[in-house]
Amino acid sequence: MNEAPIGIFDSGVGGLTVARAISAQLPRESLVYIGDTAHSPYGPKPIADVRRYSLEILDTLLDQGVKMLVIACNTASAAMLRDARERYDVPVIEVIGPAVRTAMSTTRNGRVGVIGTTGTIGSRAYQDMLEVNERLTVFAQACPRFVEFVEAGVTGSPEVLAVAEEYLSPLRHAGVDTLVLGCTHYPFLEGVISYVMGPDVSLVSSDNETAKDVYRQLVSRDLLAGADASPQHVYEATGASADEFVNLAHRLMGREIRNVQLVQTGAIELPPTRP
Repeated sequence: MNEAPIGIFDSGVGGLTVARAISAQLPRESLVYIGDTAHSPYGPKPIADVRRYSLEILDTLLDQGVKMLVIACNTASAAMLRDARERYDVPVIEVIGPAVRTAMSTTRNGRVGVIGTTGTIGSRAYQDMLEVNERLTVFAQACPRFVEFVEAGVTGSPEVLAVAEEYLSPLRHAGVDTLVLGCTHYPFLEGVISYVMGPDVSLVSSDNETAKDVYRQLVSRDLLAGADASPQHVYEATGASADEFVNLAHRLMGREIRNVQLVQTGAIELPPTRP
C-alpha cells in the first residue's frame, strides 16, 4: 500500500501547482493527476453538478488504486468535501483549511481578503472558517475570469492586468494585509495580483500548505513510500484532446509533463444532498 500513488484532482490545470508542491516535498511518492477538462471551469457551475463531476473523478482515482485523495480544487472542496470523507476509506486532503490556517497566522491587522471562483466565494467556505477567529474581518471577491485566463495560457497581458485592477481594487481599498488565493489556478497569476495589491500585502496560496498536510497524513498513517521507491507520475485529462492539456501545462510549468492520457468518467448514483 505504501508504494501506491497519491491521487490528485482538479477541474483543469490549476491543481498542477499542488501536484508540483507535493512532488517537491515528497519526491519518492508516485502521483496520479486528473484534470477534469471536459467540465472546466467548475466555478460558475451549479453546486450539484460540481459535486457529481468531482465524485466521479474521485471514484476513478480510487479505481486506479491510490492511497490518498487530494482535492486540489477549491470549488470542489467547498461542494463535496464532507461527502468525500464519508464515502472513501482512504485519507482525503483539501486545499481550503491549509490556506485558512496560514492566513490566520500571517495577518497583522486582522483584515483578510479572499479571492476565488463564483462557486467558492458563494459557498462561504473560506469566510466561515476565517470568521471563527473573531479578531478577523474578511473581505471576499469572486474573480471568475482569472480561471479563464489561466486555462487559455494567458498570465501577463494588459487585459489580465485591467481585469485584476477591477477585481482587486475593493480589497486594496479595504486595507487587507493578507490575501488568500482561493483557487489553485491563481498562483499562475501571482505576479499580476501582487503588483495590483502592492508589496505590503502577503499572498497566501494553498499549494505548499496542502503539501504539508499530505506529508503529515502520510506520516501519521504510516503510508510514506519507502526509501527505495521508484516514483511514477501519471497525468490524465477527461477532455477531448490530451495535446491541449500538455501544451498548456508546458506553457505554465515548463516541460516536466511529457504525456497525458485521456480518461472517461461514468455517471454514478449520488447519495442524497444533506441539509
